Amino acid sequence: MISQNVQSGGGARILVVEDDPEIGSMLVEALASAGMQPDLARSGVEMDARMGLREFDLIILDVMLPGEDGLSICRRLRAHLTVPIILLTALGEEVDRIVGIEIGADDYITKPFSTRETVARVRGLLRRASYGTSGADRRTALRFDGWRIDPVRRLVFDPASTRIAMTSAEFDLLYVFCQNPGRILSREELLRHTHAGLAGPIERSIDVHISRIRQKIEANPREPVFLKTVRLGGYLFTAIVEPA
Repeated sequence: MISQNVQSGGGARILVVEDDPEIGSMLVEALASAGMQPDLARSGVEMDARMGLREFDLIILDVMLPGEDGLSICRRLRAHLTVPIILLTALGEEVDRIVGIEIGADDYITKPFSTRETVARVRGLLRRASYGTSGADRRTALRFDGWRIDPVRRLVFDPASTRIAMTSAEFDLLYVFCQNPGRILSREELLRHTHAGLAGPIERSIDVHISRIRQKIEANPREPVFLKTVRLGGYLFTAIVEPA
């Protein structure tokens, strides 16, 4: 669990995976100046070695890396970790950014970028990832159709009590839906509730996150039962939700 101090970036352990020496050094210096604890890896192999030695609160991951590329690394990490991931990419096409969100990235930054914006995005994502750890007693664990949502530890369990890996954005969206069952939520409302004005993915990525949630909670994601699309309206969570 991310501590209250780390929510604002203070002391957060950040792993920068970037092969360009100048960009890597610039990011490490900016994050250190902001009171964080950055570490630098120049490839997926170096990243694995550093992650074997310590845990990190957030990863900044370049897409164009030697050997295993950043998209492949992101997909691999998402298979077993919920650590927030920011993709760093020189690719300008929106479709490339959407692919990053589809495979589990929480946010992306396009080169060239300002270190000030990067630090702001890191802080924002850390706050989202730790949402509810302060005053957590006021956030209620919820249950629907055997599924259980733990907002304090930010964990989701299926009816067989198996933990289901979710990104910060996916968890936030699912929890908002569980807090508002039977109510149509527009994309604008979902952004407001989950991002709270912080830097984050573009609005249309809401659809991508919801598609990923359906893959995890629906028996048939093509014909969703819990999470339905309302034409020209937004999304509707149909399940009966009760305190866990």
